[in-house]
Amino acid sequence: MKKLFLFNIFLGISLLLNAQGKSAKGSLFIIGGGNRSDALMKEMLNTAKLKANDYIIVLPMASEVPDVGFGTLSAQLQKLDPRKIRNFNFAKHDVNDKKWTDSLAGAKLIYILGGDQSRFMNVVLNTPVYTAIHKAYQNGSTIAGTSAGAAVMSKYMITGKQLLDTVYKETFNKLWDKNIEFSPGMGLLENTIIDQHFLKRNRYNRLISALAAHPDLVCVGIDESTAIIVHGNKATVAGESQVIRFANPKELKKTYKGLLKFKQAEFGIFTEGDVIDIKP
Repeated sequence: MKKLFLFNIFLGISLLLNAQGKSAKGSLFIIGGGNRSDALMKEMLNTAKLKANDYIIVLPMASEVPDVGFGTLSAQLQKLDPRKIRNFNFAKHDVNDKKWTDSLAGAKLIYILGGDQSRFMNVVLNTPVYTAIHKAYQNGSTIAGTSAGAAVMSKYMITGKQLLDTVYKETFNKLWDKNIEFSPGMGLLENTIIDQHFLKRNRYNRLISALAAHPDLVCVGIDESTAIIVHGNKATVAGESQVIRFANPKELKKTYKGLLKFKQAEFGIFTEGDVIDIKP
């Protein structure tokens, strides 16, 4: 009951922030995980439209090896753009440090490393860090993330757990009602749910379960080495593989055994350069 109460409080805060966020000037660069080609990273830098005095901040809190993850990313980015890149690990630093959160809010590009999305949100949720990321986005910054850093973009964040199965699996083996677990994400996307490593890990069952849980939302699965670049209610596909979009299931029902079913839904497969409709 306490967890539900806190979740409802979060949703109220999220709705307030996203009432402002719908007119956000920034962009989202959401990568499905896997290899990040130099071409994809260059497109991210171009999306951010960095000027001479702009800087990049990396948030590594999702990673089990945050310093290694930061080092690998910063080495790649500095081949493409030699500007300063800062490592803000709030898992080891006071989330209420105003100097740090003000710097975060002023970053032109914020990058969220992969790892465990719940680990990231446990550090950030209901803190000035969360607010600073939203402020940066509203003021025109690009918020980027890969893998877990992609999952956290949604208000309803997929944790990866099946509620009706005690053993974690990278892909769901059931299409059952009330089987998918969500927890509060960053809410940069209020009405779109993101899943990552999508084709590589065959996560159709997981995203269909998310669509059944929230049939009024758009569900987007991003494969590895691939990204969507979000501006308002449009997302452009970039990278090497594909993006899957599910929306608007018709005649959604569950059987007495709890099995999900629906008559049809919007289903699309998209590749580099395609523009898809989302709900911000």
